[in-house]
Amino acid sequence: MTEAEFAAAPPAEADAMVRRVVQRVVFPHPDDLDVVPLYAETRMDRGASELTDAQLGLAKNKLIMSSAANAANAVVGEAQNAIRFGVAEPGHPVEEIRPRRSAAIAKGRRVSFATYFNAFPASYWRRWTKVESVSLRIRLAGQSTIMIYRSAAKGHSHPIETIQVHIDEPETIERTLTLKPFIDGGWYWFDIVAGASGTTLIEAEWAVQAPPTPQGTVSMAITIVGAPDYLFNQLRAIGEAPEVLDILDAVYVADQGPNKIKHHPDFADATKKLGHRLKVIEQGNLGGSGGFSRGMDETLRAGRSKYVLIMDDDIMPETEGVLRAAAFADLTHRPTIVGAHMFSMYDPSVLHAYAEVVGNHKWWWGAAPNTKPRHDFGRRNLRNTPWLHRRAESDYNGWWMCMIPMHIVRELGLSIPVFIKWDDAEYALRAKEAGYPTVSMPGVAAWHVPWMDKNDAQDWQAYYHLRNRVVTALLHSPLKRGGALVSESAERQLQNLLSMQYSTAALRMLAIEDVLRGPDHLHRDLPIKMAQLRDLRMRYTDAQAERDVHSFPPAKRKPAEYNPPTNKIGLTARLIAGVWHQLSPLRSGANQRPQVALPHIDSPWYVLSKLDSVVVSMPDGTSAAWYQRNPKTLRQMGWRSAMLHWRLRRRWPKLAAQYRAASAGFTSPEAWRETFARSAGDPPGGQ
Repeated sequence: MTEAEFAAAPPAEADAMVRRVVQRVVFPHPDDLDVVPLYAETRMDRGASELTDAQLGLAKNKLIMSSAANAANAVVGEAQNAIRFGVAEPGHPVEEIRPRRSAAIAKGRRVSFATYFNAFPASYWRRWTKVESVSLRIRLAGQSTIMIYRSAAKGHSHPIETIQVHIDEPETIERTLTLKPFIDGGWYWFDIVAGASGTTLIEAEWAVQAPPTPQGTVSMAITIVGAPDYLFNQLRAIGEAPEVLDILDAVYVADQGPNKIKHHPDFADATKKLGHRLKVIEQGNLGGSGGFSRGMDETLRAGRSKYVLIMDDDIMPETEGVLRAAAFADLTHRPTIVGAHMFSMYDPSVLHAYAEVVGNHKWWWGAAPNTKPRHDFGRRNLRNTPWLHRRAESDYNGWWMCMIPMHIVRELGLSIPVFIKWDDAEYALRAKEAGYPTVSMPGVAAWHVPWMDKNDAQDWQAYYHLRNRVVTALLHSPLKRGGALVSESAERQLQNLLSMQYSTAALRMLAIEDVLRGPDHLHRDLPIKMAQLRDLRMRYTDAQAERDVHSFPPAKRKPAEYNPPTNKIGLTARLIAGVWHQLSPLRSGANQRPQVALPHIDSPWYVLSKLDSVVVSMPDGTSAAWYQRNPKTLRQMGWRSAMLHWRLRRRWPKLAAQYRAASAGFTSPEAWRETFARSAGDPPGGQ
């Protein structure tokens, strides 16, 4: 492609347009080495060995570089040896150095910004905004070589310009790049090779030509129930980001726990930089949907912000993402929900959730087509990960961090009143039906504890998983009788019963019973359901977890190795054998001592179904529970479960009509305000 093709033509309304920075190059804190690969790359070949021969052949030109770059590549080292953040290279003192914006690159080193946080996701801007070109502005001091790259949807990349800087004094380089060839995917980025005396990157940023309208401001909605340590770290990070404070109207914290955060000794220190922006609202525990709806409603009532940014209390956001999300949302063709990606709090370089969709057939969430969950940037960089270059389409974005235009809130109302689970997916599906898309935006992200280490499919949350999934399907599924949802739920219920997880099975039956009662139960039960669920669970031994495994009698024998079924015939055989065993009379004394003790990873249903008594650890590794077989309970629950699933399938069309007719009412601010008042004992707006 020629340089002329990359030069963007001036827009017809050029005189009415202004330059607007939409993405700044930023760096992590100097001591946070685990996340360096997300910001700056010093090993351009990281992950290249995993590419197929075909990919290597097609991408063979992606590392074409100047002779200076070839020399630098021979001596490239780890990031801490090649680049120092927030300082100037010795010999190049620069008064413009700012934390998180500047870095010193050691002599002869090559640093690439083909990284998650610093490459420019051109295809997303091409698809969803009015922008036609982007300008890259780099300010640096010291002799160096700058190489500008672009990639395509297939992951192929190549340089489009090499720029030589021959002076040591600060200099600004700016290039305007077209967005025309990025319909399906692709990024822009740049690399710097430092000269013989080192180079200081003073700052770099990506800007667009935009209408001269005010930048949209934001209110944050955060919900907390338990320990506030994560929340306080989050509030400190927001308060220490002055550019974020410039567009921040308010931070609404719905405090729903018994121990109020205002009384915590660290509260004053954690919130001092937020000042008048912080609004702590105390109310009863209405779950995430109740806390987030409160923040949405307070933003609606205040009438100042263009956006509400929903955030979990136990995340650490990349604060730069707040600015990027607001800038992107300001320039989209139509009001658009802008969601953040999720990195793992435990493995900070692991991208746990990228783009997600809801499958119509089983009505279950999952990774969007052509994407992969749990990608580790520490093992494989952006340049060498082809699927990351293809633009991904999302049905929804998790509410760990998600920006919603208030235009949408005013039109569609607040969250469905479901406590937790599926509220984020339902809201985005509701918006999609009204013509408002959701974009999970690269470069906008937060770190969060990944759900793969939680026990929420078996503990009290199992009720919400099923009930809210069914309610969401009743509201939005395009398939007759919900597709395969009911049959898949019945299959999952059978697996719980064969696994002696009677508490989980009981919660799932209650979920279907409540759905069958109709939508009036949603607001009515919201403040009181949790206590009922906890009481129901504790009637069963599989829910009575102990942190000390010595609390249980010692197992009779060591666990045997097992081979998972490899086909449907083997799976069916295991099912028949498991049902036969679980329905057979219980041997005398079988539950006085566990037969074996199993780690959670080794306890699938086809293993547990062959046992009478087993101690199983929890997914998070903090406790274990004693599962004990009860044929009478199995028969009773099995029959009742079958009848409930049959009733749900038979009544699906009428239930769908009933829930859809009532949805505007139970998502309205007026209905929510009544629930807020009942839960807190005072009207909304309390401080």
